[in-house]
Amino acid sequence: MSSRTKIVVLHMKEIIYTVIFAILAILLILLLVFMFFPNDKEGNSPAAQYKAGVYTSSLTLNNTDLEVEVSVDDAGISSIRFTNMDETAAAMLPLAQPAMEDIAAQICETQSLDNLSFSSDSAYTSQVIVDAIKDALAKAEK
Repeated sequence: MSSRTKIVVLHMKEIIYTVIFAILAILLILLLVFMFFPNDKEGNSPAAQYKAGVYTSSLTLNNTDLEVEVSVDDAGISSIRFTNMDETAAAMLPLAQPAMEDIAAQICETQSLDNLSFSSDSAYTSQVIVDAIKDALAKAEK
């Protein structure tokens, strides 16, 4: 039996390329894992975003001060309404209450302030109301 000695010649350039490609492959795998597996620590549910309670914000429409009340419970935003809308304010601002009801229904359904649709008749009023709701929800954030 004769044994032949085998000599393997490795060039340093080949070793460096192999190490670089192995590192890139590991980074790619880690990136894919972090992208496609959900992170439970973020708390994307509305209940995790807000502390339960009733929060208010004020707004002024046509020299009339109104209070917007946002109720938040464990399930998310439960109701949004005007607290001091009396008959005089309702007569002076006929578009405010219907706009509030429409916005409140959309927000309570979607639990989000994004992609709200406004009536063209009350676009300015609706935007002012949404801004007041954002202020109230900012007070409710954890």
